[in-house]
Amino acid sequence: MNMDRGLISVDRWADGSQAYFLTHLHADHTNGLSSSWKKGPLFCSHITATIFPIKFPNFNLSLLRVLEIGRWHSISLVSPLTRSETIVNVMAIDAHHCPGAVMFLFRGDFGNMLYTGDFRWESNSERAVIGRSMLLGALKNDKLDIIYMDNTYCHPSYTFPSREVAAKEVVDIIAAHPEHDVVIAIDTLGKEELLLHIAKTLDIKIWVWPERLQIMHLLGLNDIFTTRTSLTRVRAVPRYSLSSSTLEELNILRPTIGIMPSGLPWMMEAYKGKKATWLPQPSQYSGSKLSTKDGIETNHSELNGISSGPKRYHQYIYSVPYSDHSCFSEIKEFVSLLQPVNLKGIVLKSPLYIDPLYHFGCLLEAVQPSERRQKFRRIDSESGDSVQTSTVAGKGNSTKNRIRRRAHPGCLGIRIRRVSLLRRSQSGAKIVETDV
Repeated sequence: MNMDRGLISVDRWADGSQAYFLTHLHADHTNGLSSSWKKGPLFCSHITATIFPIKFPNFNLSLLRVLEIGRWHSISLVSPLTRSETIVNVMAIDAHHCPGAVMFLFRGDFGNMLYTGDFRWESNSERAVIGRSMLLGALKNDKLDIIYMDNTYCHPSYTFPSREVAAKEVVDIIAAHPEHDVVIAIDTLGKEELLLHIAKTLDIKIWVWPERLQIMHLLGLNDIFTTRTSLTRVRAVPRYSLSSSTLEELNILRPTIGIMPSGLPWMMEAYKGKKATWLPQPSQYSGSKLSTKDGIETNHSELNGISSGPKRYHQYIYSVPYSDHSCFSEIKEFVSLLQPVNLKGIVLKSPLYIDPLYHFGCLLEAVQPSERRQKFRRIDSESGDSVQTSTVAGKGNSTKNRIRRRAHPGCLGIRIRRVSLLRRSQSGAKIVETDV
């Protein structure tokens, strides 16, 4: 791909764009971003901008551009092809994922494009109702040409409850172990609402590590969290530090349980009186089997269905399906509501990965023959790793830009148009213009 033709990059930090957009501060979306990065203006939400200096100390903060959620912003760029001004309008919409996470709705000569980043679409939550209203209000009667969508759990096997229900399940586990210390595995950002629910319901403080306490204070959560272990029996620890061996060592000193709140299928060898090991995230694997560090292999057929409630995979470890990503039924509702012309997943590797078009192609807007004139250009790129990089183009008429049609088995042979895009190794979406 010729980067000189780039206009906008989303969650992608290579050279060649005039404006860069960050959906949220999780590491898989900031790969390539560093404190010394200075390739252009970086657009993000207010919360992301507030936390940004902790993640990237010494970053040139004059590059940050804050987007107000729910409001259209116009960005004036220069077309690398015509050297004339082109206007891109963008709206940030709450992605309900982690603090500061947003979706970006773009509008320009290329049409309407939605890039969700990571998102949770809980249809009955107040935040989702507001987000739904924002999206539909922004689109009005215009069609949505393409969604670049978080397809982390885009498989019917993935089903889990709302975060409100899952949070109550976590509290029930803690309350059922009044004499135990409790360690809860979390990331460096996210699960704040869960921790707040635990603290409020049980009237306790929660221990976090120093960097996490900084983030909590920046989020305005000053009185609930502490770095003093003597003040609480509940500790929130980095997710990578929770393992069966760690819990066994802690139980030598004091009765301790661990809780893994995640929608990820953290498959463990079911507890059979022997040591069990957490598996890494499924997005790290592309083969037909997953392997633990103890050599245990798990076939995909064994991954059928995340429990709708807690599971005890080890003598000391509980897994609760508290997810910050949408499950299959929520993705289906999201696509049904918006009915885009086309759909692409941004996660390329998962044990149960299937192209979202297989499941949801029949939900897309029907394409009339008169609408077959292309808006999207096939690009040259490399194979992707975890998050897909795609390019959306402006107007063009060349024959190489024609959109091909294909049948989707998951929709009983219904035929719709789709974009043929190759995978890249970095995350994001780029808006460029095609040849005239």
